[in-house]
Amino acid sequence: MKVSFIATALVVCSTVSFNLAAQPANAKTTAPNNASNQLYIDVHELQPGKVKLADVAEAHKKDLATEGKYGVQFLKYWVDESKGLVYCLSSAKDSASVIKTHAEAHGLLPSHIYPVTDGEAATLKGANNLYLDIHYLGAGKVTASDVAEAHKKDLAKQGAHHVNFINYWVDEKEGVVMCLSQAKDSTSVIQTHKEAHGLLPNAIMQVKQGQ
Repeated sequence: MKVSFIATALVVCSTVSFNLAAQPANAKTTAPNNASNQLYIDVHELQPGKVKLADVAEAHKKDLATEGKYGVQFLKYWVDESKGLVYCLSSAKDSASVIKTHAEAHGLLPSHIYPVTDGEAATLKGANNLYLDIHYLGAGKVTASDVAEAHKKDLAKQGAHHVNFINYWVDEKEGVVMCLSQAKDSTSVIQTHKEAHGLLPNAIMQVKQGQ
């Protein structure tokens, strides 16, 4: 894995109070309007402590108002207020369409954009914290099938640590894996990964989700 994730950040989107949207079990997060579109996670790096959920929510509304012009569908976003990071998941024909939407909507361009594939989404449960952990495995050193197998091992171990893995996203070209989970603390997520397959994340952050 390369580049510290604190040096990258993904999209602008929601605040104050918002509901964690439950995803149906075994449902992919691919946009329903165009199955041929590619999934993207784009990262916005804002200054630590300088991004509020409310600000992100307003920017997200502008993205939604503009996305149709470029054939983009924004699906979900996650915000780490303490580190000033925003992560946005979208479906589009290409990364340029995502960037154009952001540029026209609010002018806040991502630091990085990852073309990703996802796994099967689980349902959010209870009120545990939401975590996004990042693995930088190295360009060309991971495949979606590898991650699917590792994810199965996580699912087999998660109960012992009261963790609920929601989904994961893989950029095979850059060797980046992002995992979304619920847990009482980040240590529980890390311990599950350690026991399941030994692949520890390079970064883990508590996030809030909007859509």
